[in-house]
Amino acid sequence: MTALALGGFGIGTTEFVAMGLLPQIADGMGVSEPTAGHVISAYALGVVVGAPTISALTARVDRRRLLVALMVAFTVGNAVTVLAPGMDVLIVSRFLAGLPHGAYFGVASLVAAQLAGSGKRAKAVATVMLGLSVANVVGVPLASAMGQQLGWRSAFGLVAVIGLATMAALLRWVPPMAAAPSSSPRAELGALRRPQVWLTLAVGMVGFGGMFAVYTYIATTLTDVAGVPSALVPLALALYGLGMVAGNLVGGRLADRALMPSMFAMLALIAVVMALFVVAVHNPVTALAAVFLVGASGAAMVPALQTRLMDVAADAQSLAAALNHSALNVANAGGAWLGGVVIAAGLGYTAPAAVGAGLAVAGLLILAVSAALQRRTDARTSVDRDRAPAAVH
Repeated sequence: MTALALGGFGIGTTEFVAMGLLPQIADGMGVSEPTAGHVISAYALGVVVGAPTISALTARVDRRRLLVALMVAFTVGNAVTVLAPGMDVLIVSRFLAGLPHGAYFGVASLVAAQLAGSGKRAKAVATVMLGLSVANVVGVPLASAMGQQLGWRSAFGLVAVIGLATMAALLRWVPPMAAAPSSSPRAELGALRRPQVWLTLAVGMVGFGGMFAVYTYIATTLTDVAGVPSALVPLALALYGLGMVAGNLVGGRLADRALMPSMFAMLALIAVVMALFVVAVHNPVTALAAVFLVGASGAAMVPALQTRLMDVAADAQSLAAALNHSALNVANAGGAWLGGVVIAAGLGYTAPAAVGAGLAVAGLLILAVSAALQRRTDARTSVDRDRAPAAVH
């Protein structure tokens, strides 16, 4: 589990450090901050494209071998980021670094769930995601501090080193694990014919958008609105990460006990936290507390979404598990874009949180449709079972 989480640590560091260093990237490349935000959208697009494509095409590959190959691609993409001479190459490199993201988490979640056994799947998934959460406590603040002192490129150099360490850890501690005998590209793509898969993905794509809208511009929001000194931005990112750790651990346990009720409660919490953020961010102390809550509320939902996708995907486990991260990165790209739109419209740096509250409510409505459809399907199955003739012995 530690080796699997280490990969999540590296991925989480590269995904979120770009947001904390956005002003430095903009200055270094000679572009505006909203334009620099395109590197975040490019990474998210790489995740969206790579997760289903890689998962479907590698359905029959040994899972440890696949995890190592994904880390190789991830490390190369970040190395290119370090060397990027201009915005065009930088955007392409972020897209390439994002390609293995969703597939890695999807395969790692399946491996963890298989090793943990029935009844502990969400907790095992949460353990993998813990690497992503810890990245925001240790990796992102450390990389952000390096980026501020040594230049933003040094942060991605650190990520490349973490990628190398992950490869060694996977080879050392993760046992070879063959894919399921029924796995095939055709079977994996079959998940796309299931309405519940699409509804669950939509919950992630819409409900999480606000969290990313806030986090993308968190550095400027804290310095310009809350009055937090720029030197304390890494501390704020660490608080966000601590919130993610807490939310991830609690969310995994709640999802194992009552999956759908937990999902409703967590989305409602996201909506409330986003609304509070609009007010809280005008004071340095309450702003930092709100940053912690944003991280906690968002991370609590991830293990539940991952487990829900496993439940509704039937034989298409690899693709469904990876698609969760496609959905979250659609939310990432869309949230970053919406945040830039409302800021560019002159509504200020608190506006993305207000948009986020609305997106969380929309996610709740989608989840309600999914639950209603499931109740209808379960009722129909029960009626068909009662009408079936008894077996003759």
